[in-house]
Amino acid sequence: MDSLILNILTPVAIFLFIALFTLFAVYAERKIAGFVQDRLGPMETGKFGLLQTIADILKLLQKEFISPAASDKILFAIAPIIIFVAVFIGYSVVPWGPDLLPSNTHTGLFFIMAVVSIDAIGILMAGWGSNNKYSLLGSIRAIAQMISYELPVGLSLIAAVMITQTLNLNEIALNQGIWADQDIYFLGFWKVNDIGGILSWNIFQAPHLLISYAIFFIASLAECNRAPFDIPEAESELIGGFHTEYGGIRFAFLFLAEYAMMFLVAMLGVVIFLGGWNTILPNIGAVRLADWTTGPFWGVFWTLIKSLFIVAVQIWIRWTLPRFRADQLMTLCWKILIPLAFVCMAISGLWRILIMI
Repeated sequence: MDSLILNILTPVAIFLFIALFTLFAVYAERKIAGFVQDRLGPMETGKFGLLQTIADILKLLQKEFISPAASDKILFAIAPIIIFVAVFIGYSVVPWGPDLLPSNTHTGLFFIMAVVSIDAIGILMAGWGSNNKYSLLGSIRAIAQMISYELPVGLSLIAAVMITQTLNLNEIALNQGIWADQDIYFLGFWKVNDIGGILSWNIFQAPHLLISYAIFFIASLAECNRAPFDIPEAESELIGGFHTEYGGIRFAFLFLAEYAMMFLVAMLGVVIFLGGWNTILPNIGAVRLADWTTGPFWGVFWTLIKSLFIVAVQIWIRWTLPRFRADQLMTLCWKILIPLAFVCMAISGLWRILIMI
């Protein structure tokens, strides 16, 4: 009975977190955009505009369901659900703290890469089902972009997996802290098992993984359709891309999926490359900062802090860099990121043979 209750409460808790995070992130994005563009952002609804996002959500919830007359009603209706559910299921294998994860599977990384890719099907259904030329063009752009950038994402993660020797996300996070089952070496030479902190992160255990993380971060922006890779939703060209015809709760689900995807890729990058739920503070002699800031509470705290920082960088980039052209987008993927990812994989192989043997 307890297991059944836990299985029900866990997805509910994750959904509530996604909803609250989206409310916070949308407000933060508006304020950051205002700061970058030398304006105030929302100021009228609530103090400092704090209630503006809540008002927008209430407006969306009260709108009626409207489908274009010539649309495919079934595809149009279920596409937002497929897009959101594909991203939502990805949270099932990501650790929030020491052994705090919905499903501790040995193929967690493989699972998350497989299930999240399903949202491309939902995007195609949204574009095709809308029977709108802007929506269809936006969905085709999105799929071409997502399929292309899944390659550098996958290759950059393989470079990290070759070092960690596991697909279990909980084990990957565990082996970047003071409680690791294996020896941890900073830059491959200085043993730092008892020091912990930032020195034990994968990007410092094998420094070429810093390049892999940069590849992962850039490609993850394209996977989320975030600027400067927002070609599928280019307002100046396509009005809104694949979700042009959506409104009300259906649009809200598409909105939730976008921000849920932003946090998911940020969290995945944190787990694989940036120490996961382990503390950023090291043990310095008798000052045992790493020992004092570990445990379930601290694990969730560090996961949230690191992931939210990455999300803030994603938002900052959106309002700083101009949009890529389609040819620039594909050139970056196929001629720069993928070759670099292969180089990182080769270095990971040599690193295992020559240094970690």
